[in-house]
Amino acid sequence: MNNLIEQLQQVRDYRHIRGRRHELWLVLFLILLGAMSGYWGYRPLEDFTRVHRQSLIELLNLDVTINFPSYSTFRRVLKTVDFQPLTDLFNNWASVFVPPIPGERLAIDGKGIRCTVTDYSQSYQNFISTVSVYSHERGIVLRMQPMSNKKISEVA
Repeated sequence: MNNLIEQLQQVRDYRHIRGRRHELWLVLFLILLGAMSGYWGYRPLEDFTRVHRQSLIELLNLDVTINFPSYSTFRRVLKTVDFQPLTDLFNNWASVFVPPIPGERLAIDGKGIRCTVTDYSQSYQNFISTVSVYSHERGIVLRMQPMSNKKISEVA
């Protein structure tokens, strides 16, 4: 099994060539690291890269002159990325590197991703949610699955 960066590098970059200032794997990796560190949202992700700039450069062996993605880049990627391949990649990686421990207590919860809302004028809007399996003992997500709510809840 490859490491997470190698897995992210396998995700097809769907963006137009003119709009690519940052490699997709890097943007996705920063989103994952930021989210795991409690930086939720576009501007907080930009703050994450600013606060941890030197550590990220050293960790990823990046050029010291790199410009990290702006909040608008994080926004565009999160609004347009296909979550299923990314989720499959994460679940495969997590099953190898952070498998569940027998007897471990797990929580399951869903969160709506606000930037994916459609059908604004309808009484029941559609949006993408992620349902996660979380280990409180270790403070990590072990598995996740995106779902389109349509007319059902995350319970289904």
